Amino acid sequence: MSVLSSRTGRDRQRYDNNFRLVSGCIPYRLIKADDIEEDSSVDFVNKLEVLMVSSPNRHDLVFPKGGWEDDETVLEAASREAIEEAGVKGILREVPLGVWEFRSKSSTVEDECLGGCKGYMFALEVTEELEDWPERKNRERRWLNVKEALELCRYEWMQRALEEFLRVMEDDGRLRTEEETVQDSSKLEEECQIDPWYCFVVN
Repeated sequence: MSVLSSRTGRDRQRYDNNFRLVSGCIPYRLIKADDIEEDSSVDFVNKLEVLMVSSPNRHDLVFPKGGWEDDETVLEAASREAIEEAGVKGILREVPLGVWEFRSKSSTVEDECLGGCKGYMFALEVTEELEDWPERKNRERRWLNVKEALELCRYEWMQRALEEFLRVMEDDGRLRTEEETVQDSSKLEEECQIDPWYCFVVN
């Protein structure tokens, strides 16, 4: 099975007000733990693991990101970078976690003169991990809990993106808990209504 190659060069790179546009994502998954309660939003966050990758020739970790090009949407760019750098596919949350301006250490002199980078970050729920991917030889991937990821984040702006990701996931956890509570209550009411113990025939 052939592996797609990574896009290279800046020929199709998008710019906005002198900022090079970048798109990336925070890949995540939910882990199951028997000793974690199901009805707590805090515990829901504790079930989260995020995927980070190493940078070429470095040991620090980053989230998949790269240039947003003019033949793709920002969501397509984020999904592409996840495949190229981390070898994962999944469900991308369409609402961005935020937009951050930064100066990348890998930026060219031209980028620095123009004004640096503007990065759009999304949450990606991983559904598939590829055994082989375009940048496998240059990157290692690691699943980490959120606390570990915050400590190992290479860039300050990525730490802020991760903090926003955590806030969004906490909100989702509370919402899921409320929905499950409502569903359980409705189910209980239905069971009570049809319980034969309480049924009788009127002649």
